[in-house]
Amino acid sequence: MELILHISAGALVGFAIGITGVGGGSLMTPLLLLFGYPAPVAIGTDLLYAAITKAGGALSHHRAANVDWSIVRLLALGSVPTAVLVHAAISQTTFQESPRFGELLTFSLGVMLIITAIILILRNKLREKAVENKPPFLMNFIQRRRSGLTFLMGIVLGVCVTLSSVGAGAFAAAILLTIYSQTRTVKIIGSDIAHAVPLTFIAGLGYLFAGYVDLMLLLSLLIGSLPAIALGSRLSNRVPEKTLQGLLTVILLGLGLYYTVFNKLH
Repeated sequence: MELILHISAGALVGFAIGITGVGGGSLMTPLLLLFGYPAPVAIGTDLLYAAITKAGGALSHHRAANVDWSIVRLLALGSVPTAVLVHAAISQTTFQESPRFGELLTFSLGVMLIITAIILILRNKLREKAVENKPPFLMNFIQRRRSGLTFLMGIVLGVCVTLSSVGAGAFAAAILLTIYSQTRTVKIIGSDIAHAVPLTFIAGLGYLFAGYVDLMLLLSLLIGSLPAIALGSRLSNRVPEKTLQGLLTVILLGLGLYYTVFNKLH
């Protein structure tokens, strides 16, 4: 019965990813917490789940020439070492074995869910602003500091994704749209997905080595989600995307508030 439940959960999240494009971490980790898994296990398992499911999307975008590998490289130079350092800092202390570790992870998850929900609300406005001409001084500043800003963003993502499994999707894409406003949106999305693969894989390995990944759970989720992602992608034009995205936004915002505010009151 538990196996069927996990496969069904994977299918549900995979279908939502296929239709809306919302990152699996925003949905899968809260769902695993609802099933009663400890925060480290939920986040660690979801990170490897994300690495595997995003790999196919990254390959598709690469074949379509929708990946700017210079952006991916700059992001990874900041994010991957940061993910390793975060795990190293945690593993060198008894903090990882204390209840505060789980509290930190759930709070980080809540913050990133709220940010993701806000970005989904403002997504269309962000896209419009990305293609509008910015003031010359701002454009000049971004162009001169573009590499540094991208590297810095990678560091931020390394921390956020490692501690919450959320951030490598809508959050990263929104910032990239601002830094690379003259780049086509599809190329930003492709580069974002390509970067998410090594980041989530390395961050997930840290949890795996610490014993916080449930491999049977991971396999069950993949069995359910991989075909569901493909199905959702095919049906995306036939389903009211705005309605689903609105519902997902409300859910993510509610979960974010729960993990950051209401959970502290219990």
